[in-house]
Amino acid sequence: MITNTEIEKRGNQHPNHIVDFKQENRKLLFTTQNGVILEVSILRDSVVRFRYATEHVFEPDFSYAISNDVNTGFNQLEVQEEIPEYVVITNKIKIYINKSNLKVQITDLEDNVLNEDELGFHWEENYDYGGNVVKMSKICHSGESYYGMGDKASHTNLKGKRLNNWVTDSYAYGKDQEPLYKAIPFYVGLKESVAYGIFFDNSFSTYFDFANEKRNVTSFWADGGEMNYYFFYGPKMSQVVEAYTDLTGVPELPPLWALGFHQSKWSYYPERNVKKIAATFRKLNIPCDAIYLDIDYMEGFRCFTWNNRYFPNPKKMVQDLEKDGFKVVTMIDPGIKIDRDYWVYQQAMDHGFFCRRADGPHFKGKVWPGECKFPDFTNPEVREWWAGLYKEMIAEIGVRGVWNDMNEPAIMEVPSKTANLDVRHDYDGHPCSHRKAHNVYGMQMVRATYDGVKKYTFPRRPFVLTRAAYSGTQRYCATWTGDNVATWEHLWIANVQMQRMCMSGYSFVGSDIGGFAEQPNGELFARWVQLAIFHPFCRVHSSGDHGDQEPWSFGEEITNIVRKYIELRYQLLPYLYTMFYKYINNGMPMLQSLVFYDQEDSQTHFRTDEFLFGEHMLVCPVQEPNAQGRRMYFPRGNWYSYWTDEVIEGGVERWVPAEIYKIPLYVKEGAMIPKYPVQQYVGEKEIKELRIDVYYKEGIENSSVYEDQQDGYDYKKGRFSLRKFRLRGKENELIIQQFKDGNFTTSYNTFKLNFHGLPFTIGTVEVDNEEVDFSEIKLNGNNSIEVTKDFTELHLIGK
Repeated sequence: MITNTEIEKRGNQHPNHIVDFKQENRKLLFTTQNGVILEVSILRDSVVRFRYATEHVFEPDFSYAISNDVNTGFNQLEVQEEIPEYVVITNKIKIYINKSNLKVQITDLEDNVLNEDELGFHWEENYDYGGNVVKMSKICHSGESYYGMGDKASHTNLKGKRLNNWVTDSYAYGKDQEPLYKAIPFYVGLKESVAYGIFFDNSFSTYFDFANEKRNVTSFWADGGEMNYYFFYGPKMSQVVEAYTDLTGVPELPPLWALGFHQSKWSYYPERNVKKIAATFRKLNIPCDAIYLDIDYMEGFRCFTWNNRYFPNPKKMVQDLEKDGFKVVTMIDPGIKIDRDYWVYQQAMDHGFFCRRADGPHFKGKVWPGECKFPDFTNPEVREWWAGLYKEMIAEIGVRGVWNDMNEPAIMEVPSKTANLDVRHDYDGHPCSHRKAHNVYGMQMVRATYDGVKKYTFPRRPFVLTRAAYSGTQRYCATWTGDNVATWEHLWIANVQMQRMCMSGYSFVGSDIGGFAEQPNGELFARWVQLAIFHPFCRVHSSGDHGDQEPWSFGEEITNIVRKYIELRYQLLPYLYTMFYKYINNGMPMLQSLVFYDQEDSQTHFRTDEFLFGEHMLVCPVQEPNAQGRRMYFPRGNWYSYWTDEVIEGGVERWVPAEIYKIPLYVKEGAMIPKYPVQQYVGEKEIKELRIDVYYKEGIENSSVYEDQQDGYDYKKGRFSLRKFRLRGKENELIIQQFKDGNFTTSYNTFKLNFHGLPFTIGTVEVDNEEVDFSEIKLNGNNSIEVTKDFTELHLIGK
C-alpha cells in the first residue's frame, strides 16, 4: 500500500531545465535539474544516438543488437549555445535541444523539420518490478507514413497501427495480430518524401503507436530499461535502411544451395520415407537442394539424439542423400528433457547451465519431450557448450544445416506461452530477469548454434534457420515467419511480411510455402510457389496433419506449374546470389517495397502487393482464387513483360493477365539479368556458359553479377568475380561496358546475350573496338550473340 500521496500521484515524470552541459569527444551530455541526463552520440553525420538516464545514472552500456563492425566517423560536429536551446550541427543535420524541457527537434541543414518531440522523453516508476516504464512521443505530421518493424502481419504502411514487440509463439496467427515471433523495434518514417529512421534498442517488451491513439502523435515505450534510440537521416529510404543494417550487421554469404528450393514437413520419417521424397523429386525433375527433419527424428524429442528405429544409420542416410544432391537440415529446440540418463541434460546440470527462477530453483516448462529445463543462452559459457554439442551431428554424421524452432522460448500449457518473468539470466555479465532477456533469448540460442555449425562445417559455410529473433539476429541466420495458415489471406500476409523484414535489415527470410496449418488446394499452393520463388529463403513446410504438401500433391497440372517456377528460381540463382552480395556489402534489401523503390511517388506509399525482386525485376502475386488477371501499379520507368516482352510505361495502374500458370513479372528496361541452366540441385552441372537477358533502354542502366565457388571462404581472400555492366542505348546502337573485380575464374568462358526490345536490326558488332564476324559470335537473327566473358566494351550498331 502506498501511503506517500506525493509518490502515488506522480504518474508521468518529465525532464525540467538543463543545468549542465559537457562534451566528451563525440558524446554530448545534457543534465537537468531533476536528474535526467541526455547523452547525444554522433556516430556518423546522419546517425545519432539518444540515451536518457534518470536519477543521474545510466545503465551499463550493452546491447546484443549492435554489430562489432559498425562504420563510424563524421566530418563535422559543432555545438552552439543559444538562448532557448543548444544547437548540434553535423554535415547533414541540426539537432535543437530545448534548455527548459530537454525536447529535441531534428532538421536538415536548411531547417526543414525531419522529426520532433511532442512530449518527448518521459517516464513512470514501475512499482511492480522496479525501474521505469520509459516513454517517447513524437509529433506525427500531416501525410507522414511509417514502414518497417520486422515481422508484422499488417499493411506495409503502419500509419494508424499500434504494435507490440514481445517474441511470441503465435500458432495460426491472423492479419494484424500482435505480437508475433520477432522483435525488431526499427521503423522508417517518410515525411514529405524525405526519409528518416528510428531504432529503439531496448530488449524489454516495447510498444509503438503510429498515430493510433492520437492522430498527430507517434510514440514508443518500453516496460523497463533505458530510453535508448538511434536516429538515421536519409533523405532516401535506402540510406536509412543501409545505416540501420550497418549498425545491426549482416550475415556472411550463405552457400549457394541455401538459396535453392527446400522441402520440409512435420515430419518426414522413417528413413525410407525421407528417401522416397528425395527420389520423387529426382524422378519428376523438380529441383530441390534440401530436406528437413523435424522433431520426430529424435529419440523421444531429445535434442542431439537420433531415433534408431526410424533412422538406424543416419550417417549413411545423409551420405546417400548427399550423393543425389540433397542436404539434410535438422531441427534443434531449446527445451532439454529432464532425464538423468540423457547426456545433454546431465552436462547442463553438472555445469549449472540451466535458467533459474528468482529464488533459485530451475525454471521448468512443458514442451515436446515433456517437462524440460532451458539453457541460459545469454551466458557465454553456455553458448560455447551448446556450440560444441553440434560436433557429432555436423562433423561426423554430415548434416549440412540446423533449424532452431520454439526458441521464443515457447512453453506449452501456460497462459503466457513462455517463461516466467522472474527467470534469471546472465545477459553476458549484466544479470537480469526474463523481462529483459526474453526478446533476445532465441537470438542468443541461434548465435550459439551458428558458432557450432560454422566450426564443424568448416571449410564450408554454415546454414542456420531461426523462428525467434531480435534486431541483429540477421548476422547469424536465415529466418521464416512461423506457423502460418493455408489461406489466401496468409498469402497476402506472407507478401507484406517479406517486404517488411527486408526493409528492417533482415533479408534472408521466407514463409512456410502453402501454409503450415491446414492444407491448401492446388490453386493456392501454385500461387504461393509463384510468389515464394522470389523470396530470399524458399521452403515448403507444413504441419502434416492435413495431408501432403509436396509439389506433386495436387495433380499433374499443378505439378507442372510448380516445376516451371522452381526451375525459374534455379535459373535466377546468379541474380539472387548477386542480390545477396549487395545486401551484405551495401545494406541493400533483397526485396524492395514500391515505396522504397520510389518514395517520391505518392502512389507507392500505400501499395502492398507489388515489390522489386532485387533492383530490376517487378513482381505482383495473384492473391485471390479463380483470377484470370489483376490490377497492379507500375512504378515510374519502362517495364518489359517477362513473358511477352511487351513494354509498359510506369506511373500507372493497369489490368494485367495472370492465368493460373502465370504471375505478373516484369523487368526494368536496361537491365541485364544473369541466368544459369536449370539444375536439379546446385552444383549438379558445370556452368559452361552464362546466359544474360539484355533489355534494351534508350539511356543508361547499370547491372552486375557476382560469382564465387558457391561455398567456402576463398571469396574473402579475393577469389570472387564481380562483373559490373553499364548499358547505354541509343536510337541505332547499343553499348555495353564491363568492369571486372576479383580473381576468381568462372567455369565458363562465354556469355550468351539474349536481347529484348532492340529497336534496330544488328548490322555491325564490335568487341573491344574491333569488328567481329557474325559467325564468331553466333548471331541468331536479332535475338542473341555469344561473346567472350572478358570483353571490355561491346558495341552493337544497327543497319
